[in-house]
Amino acid sequence: MAAVPVIKHCLQKRPEVNILLTTTRMSAFEVLEDQLPSGVLHQLAPLDTPAAINAFFGYWKPSAIMIVESELWPNLIVGASENGVALALLNARMSAKSFERWSRLFLLPLISLMLSKFSLIIPLSNVQAIHFQLLQAPPLVINFSGDLKHAVGECYSSSKGVTFEGLKAQLAHKKVWMASSIHRGEEEVMLGIHKQLMQMHDDVVSIIVPRYPEHGREIYQELKKDGHNVALRSQHEKLEPGTNIYIVDTLGELRHLYRLTPIAVIGGSFVPGLTGHNMSEAAAAGCAILTGLHVGHFSHMVFQMQKVNPSSVLQVSGHDELVEVLHKLFTDAQVLKERQVAARQAFDALSGGVVGKVWNLIESHVLRRFLC
Repeated sequence: MAAVPVIKHCLQKRPEVNILLTTTRMSAFEVLEDQLPSGVLHQLAPLDTPAAINAFFGYWKPSAIMIVESELWPNLIVGASENGVALALLNARMSAKSFERWSRLFLLPLISLMLSKFSLIIPLSNVQAIHFQLLQAPPLVINFSGDLKHAVGECYSSSKGVTFEGLKAQLAHKKVWMASSIHRGEEEVMLGIHKQLMQMHDDVVSIIVPRYPEHGREIYQELKKDGHNVALRSQHEKLEPGTNIYIVDTLGELRHLYRLTPIAVIGGSFVPGLTGHNMSEAAAAGCAILTGLHVGHFSHMVFQMQKVNPSSVLQVSGHDELVEVLHKLFTDAQVLKERQVAARQAFDALSGGVVGKVWNLIESHVLRRFLC
């Protein structure tokens, strides 16, 4: 998703360039398919084996490869170098676990060799830049632009927006909150919160959006078995009177759903071992944003947003604090409005010019040298 605004900008500036987008899953392409400009090709990324990589380069013969927020694959990187293909790493990040692994004495020469093949590395944060420097990336190829995830919020068309008018009407005059991108184990937290909120407010609607659609269907079946009134998105079920839980088991609709809820609780952050999710789409929609403490590399996004406005995103410690904050937002319209405005303010401040900065770096470090 972070690649799409760069692709669009590239085709505006360099319409003669042919672009191939690779993803590791078909589900990712299904989400992006309607957003890609015409003429952009797609295929699944090759396995990182010498035979697959050689076949890939032999068939596509690329001039440059932009790797976006991906793990580093040795055969791909060395193969690109051997074939004279320029390499750039955009929104470059490395998990603490990966950094620790690559820092080991016997792996450091390999990662150092791999990073030496890049013409451009745009790290996600200062911390990430230091990590790449410690792994011996050439200092001159490391440049900053801002987080491309901030450009995701408003770069997508709203062709599906019309399908949400009915749901918007069903949610009118309700106290609505949404738990988005939740992982296994977090549904227990969110449903427990829903139960407590129902004891305080009889007009609450909780929208639950699991990270994976099959998880949503499992939650739906369990709730139905326990006698709850619940609606499932993929079955086009309506929020009939008495139905107060809406399960979304579809892909690619979060950006539309954020515009239907005043409050977004970003999942992947309430169970130890998880690493958070992107908050920029919720901020672009002007939601009051709450998240847990386990946000991984998204701690940088939290820090950036809070630096613009401390009220833009609130980290809560868990179940009890989340219930307390949601109750406050439901009962204090001024506090809710302040947090909504703050989130949008942070988005506007952080998204401005990011794609242009990335493009200028790509142009100067890669395209002028390899695609003149």
